[in-house]
Amino acid sequence: MASNHSAQKNIDVLLHVPMQVTAELGKTKMSVEDVLKIGTGTVIELDRLAGGPVDLLVNNKLIARGEVVAVDENFGIRVSELIARPPAP
Repeated sequence: MASNHSAQKNIDVLLHVPMQVTAELGKTKMSVEDVLKIGTGTVIELDRLAGGPVDLLVNNKLIARGEVVAVDENFGIRVSELIARPPAP
């Protein structure tokens, strides 16, 4: 019985570990020369359509896709698709 309590305590600790969550609008490749030319007002074309879904990554792993929404004065993501996780080995 004590081992079940220890296991639950370990799980509780893991549930509060901070993770990096990133919303990715799109990507592009640029030469070093083009990167050095970036200035105020520069527009960089990405590989996604405007208004299209954005990727939601947790610790750099894709977990979902969604749409950008406004949450008060901030941006948010409304999840529209969960990405299937591969089965555990």
